[in-house]
Amino acid sequence: MEAPLIICGLNAYHGDTAVALLRDGLLATAIEEERFVRIKHVAGFPTSALREAVRQAALDPKQIDAYAVSRQPTAHWPRKIVWTLGNRPSAAAVRDRLANAANVRRIADHIATCLGLDSGHVQRRLTYVEHHNAHLASAFFASPFDNAAVCAIDGFGDFVSTSIAVGRGAELRRLGSIFFPHSLGLFYLALTQYLGFPKYGDEYKVMGLAPYGSPDKVSEIRHMIRLESNGTFTLNLSYFKHWSEAIAMTWSAGEPSMADVFTPKLEQLLGPRRRPDEEIEPRHEAIAASMQAVFEEATFHVLTELQRRTGQTRLCLAGGCAMNSVMNGKIRQRTGFEEVYVQPAAGDNGTALGAALHVSHQLRHTPRAFVMDHAFWGTEFDDVEVQRALGRRRDRLDGCTEFVMLSLEELCRWTAGRIADAKIVGWFQGRMEWGARALGNRSIVADPRRPDMRTIINTRIKFRERFRPFAPSILEEALEEYFVDAVRDPFMIQVYPIRPDKRSVIPAVTHVDGSGRVQTVSRNTNVAYWTLIKAFEQITNVPVLLNTSFNENEPIVNMPDEALDCFLRTDMDVLVLGRHVLEKIGDWHHEWRSSQNSTRRSTTAAPIAPTGLAS
Repeated sequence: MEAPLIICGLNAYHGDTAVALLRDGLLATAIEEERFVRIKHVAGFPTSALREAVRQAALDPKQIDAYAVSRQPTAHWPRKIVWTLGNRPSAAAVRDRLANAANVRRIADHIATCLGLDSGHVQRRLTYVEHHNAHLASAFFASPFDNAAVCAIDGFGDFVSTSIAVGRGAELRRLGSIFFPHSLGLFYLALTQYLGFPKYGDEYKVMGLAPYGSPDKVSEIRHMIRLESNGTFTLNLSYFKHWSEAIAMTWSAGEPSMADVFTPKLEQLLGPRRRPDEEIEPRHEAIAASMQAVFEEATFHVLTELQRRTGQTRLCLAGGCAMNSVMNGKIRQRTGFEEVYVQPAAGDNGTALGAALHVSHQLRHTPRAFVMDHAFWGTEFDDVEVQRALGRRRDRLDGCTEFVMLSLEELCRWTAGRIADAKIVGWFQGRMEWGARALGNRSIVADPRRPDMRTIINTRIKFRERFRPFAPSILEEALEEYFVDAVRDPFMIQVYPIRPDKRSVIPAVTHVDGSGRVQTVSRNTNVAYWTLIKAFEQITNVPVLLNTSFNENEPIVNMPDEALDCFLRTDMDVLVLGRHVLEKIGDWHHEWRSSQNSTRRSTTAAPIAPTGLAS
């Protein structure tokens, strides 16, 4: 039998470093480095993720046929030279970029050291894939579409911010690009920083804030960007300094960071910036709403031209801007596209997958055989490893009831009962999710019917901003009953209106504008989580759970030890690790076993009043 073709994709020396392994064009594993080093969006080299991916795939590193890195420092080199000569950026800015490029060029040495290989062996198998080619490949080659328009929109990667293409079968053809310094990602970043959210990746917070405001600053914010007649755009560079000054960026290791990218002229336009420790005022909400509106306007301008040019009705979308789930949910209404696919790691983490898929299909001409219809590609822990983790914390488990459920059905019925009784549950099952969202394997779940549940979780568990919504996980077959014009989305990456008559039924996952960032759950792709939601529906007549990531101001938990630590240091009520259960409040398990028909659990679909909360 012929040996399988093994391709290892890496995103390195950029934010959200990650690794993906393909075997004959099929994804075997995909893991982000942040889950191991416990630093959000970590940059540098994905040492732990690479070792774990190889271990999990049961490979000898010598079996890897190709390494694909989602960076190409020499890409668009003539354009870079012309730009540098014409604009004379600071020496510090040039130095930072050259240092980062040098790290990327030495990546064969880092891979070799990590896996115990000869550097020359790795170098002969190494391919540099332009950043946006990796984004495009991650979207199309993971999609269920044979033909589609493809678009990637982000900050920058290899001097490009936006790229469009058309995909047919196992081929992608690039149609055009928008280059530095013009970028929708930088537009969103500038206003995110202005609004007092300085951390790398904070854009999602502003997206959550936007529905609280009225978009009455749209005319002012439109001064920052110009939509061109050919479906492109240009920034008004007088509001930005990423192109003219030294913008301090950290990509080599640790948490990525970026200095302010906006000029004082933005404050002249919109008033004083908000500092992170200042209260959020109505004008900040209005600016957030207006920014989201202008961002959507510009994005749909690009997509409408792409649809006209290709004639396609299917769209594959990638890049950091594809994580804007509010915008994603409006694409079918605001453009000519009828179907949209966004894979769960649409940001820079997904370029590891995209680089591997690019090499597989574009360079090695492997036939397409893979569709990403679920996100469970990470680490997994068996019962022995769970028991060892519990043993290491035995002295901290006093006051917790501990037991094991023998069947999935029994486990889900019991857990659903606790959720219906207003308990907050840490749910740790199977393989870890790929991408930014917890999708039912590393999740905190709760009752969506309680109007106060969002406040309870934010104050007891997550300790985060009041305005950020929680997501509804819904049985796939119940989607139409609860959402307006929504489509199946297992990746929680599109926002849709919740039906008006259901908003009072699931208030904890209904945002202030009546919307929800929906996750549809299929029995075919996640039987455990589907069974849990189904059991909750049988108790309450509501086929929905509140789902938020299993963490507390940190990356999503990876190992049982991290789940236990998060459970013990927060006011979570129940922890389910595979079939193992810990409960902090009494020996309720035996009570439930003896009276499964207890009237303590509500059987109505109406929202529950905020009484009887767990202490």
